[in-house]
Amino acid sequence: MAAPRPTDGVNVHDFPSLGKGKAIPYGAYDIARDRAVVNVGITHDTAEFAVESIRRWWKLDGRRAYAGTRQLLICADAGGSNGSRLRAWKLHLQQLANRMGMSITVCHYPPGTSKWNQIEHRLFSFISLNWQGRPLLNYETVVNLIGATKTRSGLKVKAVLDRNQYATGNEVSVSEFRQIQLRKHKVHPDWNYTISPVI
Repeated sequence: MAAPRPTDGVNVHDFPSLGKGKAIPYGAYDIARDRAVVNVGITHDTAEFAVESIRRWWKLDGRRAYAGTRQLLICADAGGSNGSRLRAWKLHLQQLANRMGMSITVCHYPPGTSKWNQIEHRLFSFISLNWQGRPLLNYETVVNLIGATKTRSGLKVKAVLDRNQYATGNEVSVSEFRQIQLRKHKVHPDWNYTISPVI
């Protein structure tokens, strides 16, 4: 990707009203293999979008690397679209577990400790370095810059554009939530749980 030409004008601050859309990068990072898939959304950072990002990681990278596995471990922040209290996050994880035919264990970082998450230090920090000083003029630029992120230690990143429309405000009823095959762990059960597939 070429450096911006001197004629590329940019503003000192972010003015959403002047933007041509928004790009929402959601990364799934495999610590053991130093590989990542970043799903770039264009609508809203919802629980459905977060789970779709994990599904895309599995489809594009995980299933080949971990063929035959029956369990998936996700270490996630405690808030945002994958928040530990969100019913929608757990409902969409149940749907993913059913689709993949495997159990999904989630371990949330405690509130206020998201910077402990290795995805911040070993993925997004390098994405930020890779695109610094370059105007993010369109989705193609965002996806290409994220996908071109590499490190000397071997980090490789795939980036894909997610054009799906994700609506906000979708409520999960009590009856829907009760159907989730959720088993809370003994240690910090609000942050650690396993969702088993319904086959």
